[in-house]
Amino acid sequence: MTPAPVSLPLRHALLAVVVMAVWGSNFVVIRVGLDHLPPLTFAALRFALAFFPAMLLVSRPNVSWRNLAGYGVLIGGGQFGLLFIAMNGHITPALASLVVQMQVFFTIGLAAVLSGERVRPFQFVALAIAVSGIALIILNTDTMTTPAGLALVLAAALCWAGGNIVVRSSPKADMLSYVVWASPFSVAPLIAAALMLEGPAAMAAGIANATPATWAAVLWQAVGNTLFGYAVWGWLLSRYPVASVAPMSLLVPLFGIAASAAFLGEPLQAWKLEAMALVLLGLFINLMWPRMLAALRRREATNAT
Repeated sequence: MTPAPVSLPLRHALLAVVVMAVWGSNFVVIRVGLDHLPPLTFAALRFALAFFPAMLLVSRPNVSWRNLAGYGVLIGGGQFGLLFIAMNGHITPALASLVVQMQVFFTIGLAAVLSGERVRPFQFVALAIAVSGIALIILNTDTMTTPAGLALVLAAALCWAGGNIVVRSSPKADMLSYVVWASPFSVAPLIAAALMLEGPAAMAAGIANATPATWAAVLWQAVGNTLFGYAVWGWLLSRYPVASVAPMSLLVPLFGIAASAAFLGEPLQAWKLEAMALVLLGLFINLMWPRMLAALRRREATNAT
């Protein structure tokens, strides 16, 4: 029987909410950084600063270089490289923060294909609901959210799912040190892609024209989003059951949507709210259904005795 989730103390629950706010509002920070930096150059700087000087303070995790390289390429070169390109005028921050959460379902699919894990009926229902929200976004693409932007974010979500599969092979690794030491493997493909797609002149011009706000966005990506976020999240997961901590991740797209509307003035039309509700409902069912079912069974067992 699934153990009952343990309630987090208020101060630790608030700490988890702070991490979700950092991760959610990060999509607005990305948009600020892209005002001056080319997307792949921006992503490369983010992971370079996540590695150095943190590598002087955090020891390398006890995992193979191959494992770190696989994660770094998929997350840095794949997830964030594609996400930054998409957000450079092809999709709004609010929708990007929402659509990229499809990584949950891509992870389930990859685990089923690669490891033979069984997909349960409620997960098919959750996927169908979330996909209906994505379909609604497709039907309402415009100059702010293009089909290409949506496709790029979905591809980023697939790369994120691939990174999840890689990291699952090292479940005992400290997540902060894992992310730090995987970062150089993100930097290399990002710089190579930037040189080919953006060109040395555009890369140099972006860095030369970067404002204090741009560098603050880069630092926020490296220190706030990566080092602080993963350190606190890993610490919470080490102290409490996953069932108590994981539901907090549902707040990430909510913070992303709210931050984009508040700071960037992104309009929240009726169709966009409906699409958000469908995707979030799918994510909620996927995450919470087993817990709700376990709680119901515990209640029935208690009543029977």
